[in-house]
Amino acid sequence: MNENEQRDTAQENSIKDIKIEIPQKAEQILDTLHQAGYEAYVVGGCVRDSILGRTPGDWDITTDAKPQEVKKLFRRTIDTGIEHGTVTVMLGRDGYEVTTYRIDGEYADSRHPKDVTFTASLREDLRRRDFTINAMAYNQEEGLIDAFDGIKDIRRRLIRCVGDPMERFGEDALRIMRAIRFSAQLDYAVEEQTQQAIRALAPTLSRISAERVQTELVKMLCSDHPGRLRDAYEMGITGVVLPEFDRCMQTPQNHPHHIYSVGEHIIVSMENIRADRVLRLTMLFHDVGKPLTVSEDEKGIHHFYGHAAKSAELTHEIMQRLKFDRETMTRVCNLVRYHDLYIGQDSTPADVRMAVYEVGEKDFPLLLEVKRADMLAQSMYQRDSKEAVLAQVQRMYEDILKAGECLSLKQLSVRGQDLIAAGISPGKELGGVLHAMLMEVLRHPERNTQEYLMEPSHLKKYRARVV
Repeated sequence: MNENEQRDTAQENSIKDIKIEIPQKAEQILDTLHQAGYEAYVVGGCVRDSILGRTPGDWDITTDAKPQEVKKLFRRTIDTGIEHGTVTVMLGRDGYEVTTYRIDGEYADSRHPKDVTFTASLREDLRRRDFTINAMAYNQEEGLIDAFDGIKDIRRRLIRCVGDPMERFGEDALRIMRAIRFSAQLDYAVEEQTQQAIRALAPTLSRISAERVQTELVKMLCSDHPGRLRDAYEMGITGVVLPEFDRCMQTPQNHPHHIYSVGEHIIVSMENIRADRVLRLTMLFHDVGKPLTVSEDEKGIHHFYGHAAKSAELTHEIMQRLKFDRETMTRVCNLVRYHDLYIGQDSTPADVRMAVYEVGEKDFPLLLEVKRADMLAQSMYQRDSKEAVLAQVQRMYEDILKAGECLSLKQLSVRGQDLIAAGISPGKELGGVLHAMLMEVLRHPERNTQEYLMEPSHLKKYRARVV
């Protein structure tokens, strides 16, 4: 036996040793199909994740049973995508997608096949899947079915298309985004031929719905390796789905506080903040307005005056384009708008209370995380003093919370009905007086008492401030 044969034998033996613990309900579906004389396997992402020691989100099942045959075997089913061979089997409150082996027909829209043909061949079904690591099937009787070297690519930490990558991406352009997303989630490289096909077919992403692009983008950004966005740029992906980022990658920052281009700074800032959806999106967009606000002084130093406001404006446009939900868009835009809010060595507890009010109680603690990530993506220039200031502000903020000091109208000791009873007109005057009271209390928290705020001379002062 030569060296190659020995290697192949060793690999076959190691594949045979792979055991996957299938959840009881999924196993019940497999058993029911087997007892009826059909083939059945768990397939795709659940197999991959199980091999990697990750907890699968879903357990998908593939079988040679036709959809109508599956429906006859189970009491409760949903026609999830029956035209493409998929039936969801309900066991209790849990649903499991069961899909008939199929061969996809022509893809007319770079996303969906015009038609599918059912087949009796598991290999043919696996052949239509996107990447080798997602083209493995398993059941307890036969073990792992790995027709396209998915295990080998797992060991090589490689994202590789099944078969011809030009065909796979030509069938479904969203697979281009999925390649980068899996690369980020698993910290795998994208195989060279697969990369070449991505570069060639990246423009077809324009045919994919914004919602689908958004989903894959967020999954990538919230992975352990958001820096894979750099690969998306180099392969031409962001040029189609996020051209504003390309401008950032092409915009240098010649300034003592910076050592990276705007785009590289964005990437490093994402790597320095926890994997929260709002936070990662904030870092992605926080400097997106810099290419449009850059100026250069007589010493060749770059400045970006007004970039925070411009970034917030662009963030809103981009997130609308990518169909983000309103709440996420509002919070991200808010954090982007205030990410450059001045907090310096001379900041006082009163300044912090005013900042909390301005930014919002919900978002202010996130703003501190944003500011820290922003700082860690800058040069070492004045790093110690910047860290000291942030630590000081964090302590003041915690002390404010501990003391229960007023930060909003709902914590003000005076209510609207108190002012109406004192002769203040409902509407503009009432709102103006409450705001004036709050502004004073933010500066002087000890004055948050009914006795002080409702004292006639003070009340007269607040009314005079209403324009």
